[in-house]
Amino acid sequence: MDHSHHKSIKRFSLDGIIKDDIAIGRLRIEYTKLLNTEMRLNGYAPRLDIDPNFTIYYNHDKDHYEFILSVYGTYLGRKKTEWIEGIDGTMLIPTQKSKSNELSQDQESTSNQK
Repeated sequence: MDHSHHKSIKRFSLDGIIKDDIAIGRLRIEYTKLLNTEMRLNGYAPRLDIDPNFTIYYNHDKDHYEFILSVYGTYLGRKKTEWIEGIDGTMLIPTQKSKSNELSQDQESTSNQK
């Protein structure tokens, strides 16, 4: 039985400046993807049951937006996070790719090289 949901939750965050309000939505998505990639590279799986926190406010004096973005993950190890989409409550959610598909693709590319 897996007890990943009892492990500590770590916060991954990013803060910065956005100068154009048109870019806020796009950059929020891109920065969330960036933090999720960083998280996975460090062996953490995203907590799907905890929404990312995005706080933004307009700085009138400097004429730009300042933001803080936080996402949350639980350590599973780098190998395991390759096969886990994230953790939702007490469940590990597997990714859509399977080892058998990846293995057959590796064998196919090897046979094509001969």
